[in-house]
Amino acid sequence: MKLHPKVKGGLVKKFQKVQKTPASFDFFVAVHDFVEYIEANPVLVDGLSSRLKPNRELNIPNKYTYLKQIYQALEDAENTTNEDLGHTRYAVLLDIKKIKNQDMTDSNPFWKRREVARKSIGEIYERLNPTTV
Repeated sequence: MKLHPKVKGGLVKKFQKVQKTPASFDFFVAVHDFVEYIEANPVLVDGLSSRLKPNRELNIPNKYTYLKQIYQALEDAENTTNEDLGHTRYAVLLDIKKIKNQDMTDSNPFWKRREVARKSIGEIYERLNPTTV
């Protein structure tokens, strides 16, 4: 997939931010920003489609869905609404809020899987920008 230089540059910048951010709440903010950038660029979203066989083989759609849960939790944390979020979104929101409040234990599934998220972002980045070495 050939990316426009501006889109590619933005993707590289967001990816590097995720890679450089240490394990903390800021890491989850960097994940949010990475996903937000992908969602804002239809060509990137299309590059992660489950219709593409290499994506299915690498389990990219499921990995991206996990990252989107982090993205959505940070979006939900910003909004103060009485809207019913549903059980899953509410549970993710609570886990992310615990991390924000520096309650980082291995019983928190998102804290426990933070390095898995970092690895998934690397795999997603490679699918979107395969020219990297």
